[in-house]
Amino acid sequence: MRFLNFILPALAETAAVDPNATGAELQGAGGWLQMLIFILPLALMYVILIVPQRRKDKKQREKINSAIVGDQIITIGGMVGKIVNIKDDEVTFESSIERSKITIKKWAIKEVIKPIES
Repeated sequence: MRFLNFILPALAETAAVDPNATGAELQGAGGWLQMLIFILPLALMYVILIVPQRRKDKKQREKINSAIVGDQIITIGGMVGKIVNIKDDEVTFESSIERSKITIKKWAIKEVIKPIES
């Protein structure tokens, strides 16, 4: 807050206008500063919150789309299995218990685990 207590009066002094100015001229002098005060936090929030989340989502989509038959997956419901078939936006996987096959949409995949090759 000390920073704002110092900066805002300094900005107000630089935005000072002629005392004989009309109302329209007075409005225009501080208008950009008021607009900046509202836009700057929104831009900062976008950069801090939204951009990293988009990067994370893009990485997740790429990992899901690169899944191949034989990879192990974990669904958003917590089921674990091995991919046996991939068709467009659907994935069929085989659970480890009783080898039951389940078909789900790709968006329901939480994580893809690539097999370790030796």
